[in-house]
Parts: sequence; C-alpha cells; structure tokens
Amino acid sequence: MKPTPPGWPRLSTAIFYEEAAKAIDWLGRAFGFELQLKVDADDGHIVHSELRFGEALVMVADAALGRRPWGKSPRSLEGANTQSLHIYVDDVEAHCERARAEGAQVVTEPKTTDYGEDYWSDRSYEAVDPEGHHWWFSQRLRDPGAR
Repeated sequence: MKPTPPGWPRLSTAIFYEEAAKAIDWLGRAFGFELQLKVDADDGHIVHSELRFGEALVMVADAALGRRPWGKSPRSLEGANTQSLHIYVDDVEAHCERARAEGAQVVTEPKTTDYGEDYWSDRSYEAVDPEGHHWWFSQRLRDPGAR
C-alpha cells in the first residue's frame, strides 16, 4: 500500500451541518478539534473545512449547498443518525465534562467495557452534538497487544 499524501490519515470522514460555521466553533470548544482549513463559497456557506484531533481528520461542510444531495444533517432527517464517529482521547472523564459544559447531550455516561484479559478494555462515553451527530470518545485502559 502506498503512503497517504503528506498530512493526511489513511481514513477521514465528512459530516454535514445546517450551520457548519457554528458547528466548527462548537466542535472546537466541546470536543477539542482544531480548525486547519476552511473554504467559503461566495455566498458565505462553508464548502469544505478540515478539523484535526491529533492525527484524526474530520471534514465539515454546509449541508444546504445542494451540491451533495446525500450530505445531510441529522437535524434535517428528523434526528436519524447518519453516522457515528469514534475518537480516542487521553482522559475520557475530563473530555466528557468539557463536552457536557459546552452543551453536548451525553447519552451514554462514561463506562468501562472489558473484553477479557486477552483483549482490550476501554472507558467510553457517547455524546450527541447540537445537530444530532453521534460521537463516541474512548480511553484505552488495557491493550494486551502493547505488552
């Protein structure tokens, strides 16, 4: 497999918001994303943006552009979950409190899932952002492969 372009992870995702500018600001405050790039259309809508969390890359754009009929916010789909994103963090408890303080709806409180001593153990929580996207954040507690 050839290397990815410089600065790009092997996998990234794109999510759409009815109000992408507000979402980008909120994702930074609540979840700790850092805005790397934002491309505005002539009418002020966001055509493309790149947000980083460590080596993770999430692209965010306005759903209302109509350029991508499949690009929808859960808000426009009566809350239907269009995807679920998962990110590892260093301190899941602190991350959860930060997200909650910024208005994230924590739908699964931090809990530990242990798959047995031959497998990993994670502490995770699930949050829903203001437009209905579901996010999972985890902290690895045990990884037998790291021995």
